[in-house]
Amino acid sequence: MNYSNIILERMKGKDKINFSLSPLIPVAAFSFLTAFATAAEEPLAADSTVETAQEDDFQRFAAIPALGYTEETELEYGAMLILFFRPDYEGGASSSIDFAAYGTTKKQFEAYIEPRYYFFHDKISGEMSLTFDKWTSLFYGIGNNPDKDNSWTYDQTTLFLTNTTSTNLGLPGALQNFMYGISFRIDYSDVDFKNYDGTLTQPEADGHWRTGFGYQISYDSRDNENWAKHGFYAHWQHLFFTDAIGDYKFTKQELDLRGYTFLFWKTSMAVGALWQRTDGNVPFDLLAGPDGCERFRGVEDHYFRDNQALILQTELRKVLFWRLAGTIFFEGGKTGKYFSDLLREKWHRAIGFGGELGLNLAERLYVRGDFSWIDNEELGLTISIRQAF
Repeated sequence: MNYSNIILERMKGKDKINFSLSPLIPVAAFSFLTAFATAAEEPLAADSTVETAQEDDFQRFAAIPALGYTEETELEYGAMLILFFRPDYEGGASSSIDFAAYGTTKKQFEAYIEPRYYFFHDKISGEMSLTFDKWTSLFYGIGNNPDKDNSWTYDQTTLFLTNTTSTNLGLPGALQNFMYGISFRIDYSDVDFKNYDGTLTQPEADGHWRTGFGYQISYDSRDNENWAKHGFYAHWQHLFFTDAIGDYKFTKQELDLRGYTFLFWKTSMAVGALWQRTDGNVPFDLLAGPDGCERFRGVEDHYFRDNQALILQTELRKVLFWRLAGTIFFEGGKTGKYFSDLLREKWHRAIGFGGELGLNLAERLYVRGDFSWIDNEELGLTISIRQAF
């Protein structure tokens, strides 16, 4: 086996491990299978909804170990524990807390805690993440057409806290699918670029605070947040980063549109469109672009980045048997400085398939592994919890 072209980009919150690979990958596949090793409690019907019938039927936790190897990280190991809390009414959403830690024998490390919460009959909901991240990444410059032979290697240490809280309190009954709320992100990031003799301009590399506050508005008619089989989701978020209590002043906007429908034979289809825009003195690691795991799977995190990004996705999801499910998908993405420039840029494309294992079938919560063929050049593997979109 030749590992010379295997690159582990990074593991960066959101319950994910993200690989970008060129050759065939038995070692990465082994990591994917190992991540499926443990799921707690007895299986329930894949089509069931949240139930509160019997105390001993409620699943309290799921645990997922992971083990792999790449040339960049050497041995990679980690684990995740998910705790589930009984909903406060029959048919309500279940709150949860994700705990995770990953490390490598090259002293790269990430750990986080991520609560997802629902209060007052799901009228108030939100997600928080506290993450410490110390990783090695690559910077290919800014633009839609990166040169893989011309890049900076950098070490980045980041401690960040994010929170999004939404509610429909005060809205009339006919508007209960609408939500409004507030968001914030507070982080400190220290970047150390390695020696490089090429022509690529090095971005600002000192340690800095980035502090942003904002609002979001959404419409959600999905039947389930983890694996929707029908419904529509629209989300608008606007964050304002200020230099009054940070070191940067810029804005970040995001419009996220998703639609779901049931087809046949336990198969459903999901389509999604994501538009991002940043404006002002934006740090290079917060520019618009794909995360490589949920939006445009398999590429390195922000492999192509700029002031604006557009990502389109479509996916077929099918329940198979026991706790197993499968997916096939097609995705496209591009970036540009402004909207007309974005529309003129060429598309990056990926086609792929994946397998899933149910961790909590009552919640339709799965761990998944997705293989993708990117721009007819690279094979990517992504391992994560919950659906991509």
